[in-house]
Amino acid sequence: MNVIRRLALPASLAVTLAVFGLSTAASADPGTIVRFDTMAPVTGPYVGAANPIRGVPGGGLPWMIGNGRGSLDRDGRLVVRVDDLVLANHAPVPPALRGTNPIPQFKAIVSCQTIGADGSATVTNVSTATFPASSEGDSTIRATVQLPHPCIAPIVFVTSPGGAWFAATGN
Repeated sequence: MNVIRRLALPASLAVTLAVFGLSTAASADPGTIVRFDTMAPVTGPYVGAANPIRGVPGGGLPWMIGNGRGSLDRDGRLVVRVDDLVLANHAPVPPALRGTNPIPQFKAIVSCQTIGADGSATVTNVSTATFPASSEGDSTIRATVQLPHPCIAPIVFVTSPGGAWFAATGN
């Protein structure tokens, strides 16, 4: 009886690990480069052109965001959904614009670290077309972009049509 008990626990553990391993492998999507459920708004020293991130300047005023989520696949398929991406409720935003989105269209920029033709580290930024954005700051961007290979440490930005960022992946 003792031998059976000693063998039952390792066998049970092995079955549990095998089932867990199979479910993890089945749920993993090898085509997804990044999936995100949070975005950070442009604020503080990132407002304006003084401190661009990977060459992408911040919007000219501070913003705030309710929700930002999306995914980027290996083939360049990008989906970004933002809710309540609006100008901040404080100075220097003019009182009449606080809590609103004055930009009728957003686009996305995907920024990748990659390897240049000469073998050096480089940054490549690729953009989508523009997509409608409501005055409440809601927008869905669905596009396919031409990603560099490799695309290392991607950052997804939601920007103005001119390319100034309002929100970026992160927290």
